Amino acid sequence: MWVFGYGSLIWNPGFTPVETAIATLSGWARSFCMRSIHHRGTPEDPGLVLALDEMEGAECHGVAFCVAEPERIRVLEYLRERELVSSAYLETWQQVRLADGRTVQAVTYVIDPAHVQYCALALEEQAEIIASAHGGRGPNHEYLTNTADHLAELGIEDTDLTYLARRVRSLRDNSLA
Repeated sequence: MWVFGYGSLIWNPGFTPVETAIATLSGWARSFCMRSIHHRGTPEDPGLVLALDEMEGAECHGVAFCVAEPERIRVLEYLRERELVSSAYLETWQQVRLADGRTVQAVTYVIDPAHVQYCALALEEQAEIIASAHGGRGPNHEYLTNTADHLAELGIEDTDLTYLARRVRSLRDNSLA
């Protein structure tokens, strides 16, 4: 079984894969389009987390993790508990292209655009929310920074995340001054 990671799964999968590979998912864009009311925000002050938003012509570069067959059920249960906490994500199977040219079907969590937590915000509004939100798993800005840093380490360019990381750092520096 393969799992496609595009956000926190990249730096915190929560399971041990038998293989990892840089992978590309076509037709979907990584975006801070999900309000976080549990992990990186609260119902009163939602943060933002990444989700895959369906978009014609888009490509999302991330990491595919191969799970050993004996671990399949345990890992699926873990992922469902982690990712489906508010039903804003949909569990899907998507075809992803691995860096070595293979294509595999991977469990992929995508946003439900009909869910109340779905949002489409300008980058500046995203930055303002991420700079100040805090939830059960910590500050929203740490989630952004960890994801942006790990993508950079893997050589994956995401101009929106790079911009957001810089902008959030600036907003936080100005609020501390």
